[in-house]
Amino acid sequence: MPEGPTLSELGETELIRRLGAFAPVGQFGDDAALLGAALLDPAGGADLQLVVNTDVLVEDVHFSAATMGARDVGWRAAAANLSDLAAMGCCDAVGLTVGLVAPGDTPWAWVEQAYAGLTELLGAHGGVLLGGDCSGGRQRLLAITAIGRLAGGPGGPIRRGDARPGDQLVCTGAHGLSRLGLAVLRGEALPALAPAVQERAISAHRRPVPRFDAVAALGASRPEALTWRVAGCDSSDGLAAAASCLALASGCTALIDCRSLPLAPELAGLATAEDWCLWGGEDFELVLALEPTWAAALVEQLPGSRCIGRMGVPQSEGPLVWSDGGEAIPTPSASFQHFG
Repeated sequence: MPEGPTLSELGETELIRRLGAFAPVGQFGDDAALLGAALLDPAGGADLQLVVNTDVLVEDVHFSAATMGARDVGWRAAAANLSDLAAMGCCDAVGLTVGLVAPGDTPWAWVEQAYAGLTELLGAHGGVLLGGDCSGGRQRLLAITAIGRLAGGPGGPIRRGDARPGDQLVCTGAHGLSRLGLAVLRGEALPALAPAVQERAISAHRRPVPRFDAVAALGASRPEALTWRVAGCDSSDGLAAAASCLALASGCTALIDCRSLPLAPELAGLATAEDWCLWGGEDFELVLALEPTWAAALVEQLPGSRCIGRMGVPQSEGPLVWSDGGEAIPTPSASFQHFG
């Protein structure tokens, strides 16, 4: 039997599409999975739905000893998973399990600090460590399954495929600061940066915060006349990648306004500012498509959020275009690829 293309040749998007053939239709289409069975909330008796997400962080792919310590690795591992829960509409976390793979010569102190960072962030959002497994291996790896609650009532799930032409595209915060932090840690050539700017950038890279607060603001800002319909995902792979995911899943085009890019102010004057804002990744904000009046209400209520464009009908140029000129926004060769 021919082996066919490699994972690098397929790319992440095509790999996920193919893996989706082994699951129910639509199950692989979002940041996390919704479990169909409703649970009884022991506190208030409200019907709940569980949201489950699994993420893998691999040494020298997603983290490196050259750029962060073990405690930061644990924090980021939890943040990546909790961000996906927020991207599905959860306001907090139930808990998570951890599958640890590490070489036998890994010091216990590294493991202890990684779990300390992980539980520090997890506990801040109501979750607990539920268990897991461990095994020896050639490189360190954290495979995490996170569980969140999607409560009934005025809220609902956030799905990538629920955008419609005419929706406003909203992001919950600035982008590019994490990529700047990585550049500082790597010693890349940069203009002179004030120590405070370097500190903020490094913190953004090492200690991202999942935007559960944005989900709460989303529910609180919904106009009473509107039913719940929100498209969204997180921007861990980049702002432009998130907008493109929404467009592809919804059968739309994402029209980005170049004058409204959410550039982190610390990037002012950098030649790479626009690229890092669009494609830098690991900012862990939410990118949402909303009915215009709801979008305006959310931006008014949530500090740092802004409208960055709108959803339109499909165009031949592709899923991601500039709104003013209609030119396609190409993917830079240096953007993150899981199997590159």
